[in-house]
Amino acid sequence: MGDVLHIGSRASKLAKTQVTEWLASVAQQVPGVKFKREIILEGGDQDRVTPTLAEVAKTAGGSAFSTNQEAALVTGRVDVVVHSLKDLPTTVHEGTTLLTTPGPREDIRDVLCGATLDGLPQGGRVGTGAPRRVAQLLAVRPDLKVLPIRGNVPGRLARTRGRDGLDAVVLAAAGLHRLGLVPDVHESFDPVAFPPSPGQGALGIQVRTGSLAARLLEGTGDPRVDACVRAERALLAELHGGCSVPVGAWGRLGPDGLLHLSAAVTSLDGAVQITAAGSGPADDPDKLGASVAAELLTQGALEILKTIRRP
Repeated sequence: MGDVLHIGSRASKLAKTQVTEWLASVAQQVPGVKFKREIILEGGDQDRVTPTLAEVAKTAGGSAFSTNQEAALVTGRVDVVVHSLKDLPTTVHEGTTLLTTPGPREDIRDVLCGATLDGLPQGGRVGTGAPRRVAQLLAVRPDLKVLPIRGNVPGRLARTRGRDGLDAVVLAAAGLHRLGLVPDVHESFDPVAFPPSPGQGALGIQVRTGSLAARLLEGTGDPRVDACVRAERALLAELHGGCSVPVGAWGRLGPDGLLHLSAAVTSLDGAVQITAAGSGPADDPDKLGASVAAELLTQGALEILKTIRRP
């Protein structure tokens, strides 16, 4: 008999699709290994009433979308967890490791669904639960009324057609593409002007350090994708940020062979936005992330973040 690895993921259709996507690539690289799936409910899946994910995370004692999966990994209930990397804190649970990020990375952009920015009426109602998206929208359209919404991708899309009367919602292009749900009327945002959440569009493959899964799956990722997301996550770590702060970052490899990183920190009302960018060798993404974060801090990003974190 071959080796058997138990894979944990959230229960949503998107999470299951991401596991299928990862397995389609990795199964060919580790022939003879059998994979079994296991669903793990997170606080953000079980609590659909609390308005913000930051509040859900407080209740869960960690992340709204990764705490229970990490616990299942540490206790040995599962051997591998497939995350949406943007949902995973920059510091993973002790005794676990993130493998080299798999590729290819999905579209990293945010998408305005149901309208275009120019087509939104004065005072238009836009739904999003992410502070970063709220801040970036208000930076370019301070007239908009941005309302908090939560739920899975189909449910949030439906809010533009329901009794809520929303003119549009903002979602990640990656989820829309993976589920085949890109609406007819939409606008994909320029990632320079609207830098996405660090890790957006990428998968995070987490294993126990030194485990059989770690040994079997070593070398199955894409170093190019990994360099980009590591720079983004290093920047976020330097800013002590997470999903509840409006930090956006976009790392990409240029034709010059260098790793390029641009980022923005935006006040929640959109009135102040600080941007920075830098380039460096692809084999040292952490240094680039720290360097661009330092530039943001020099320009005053800490004051914005302090205001947001103030109780």
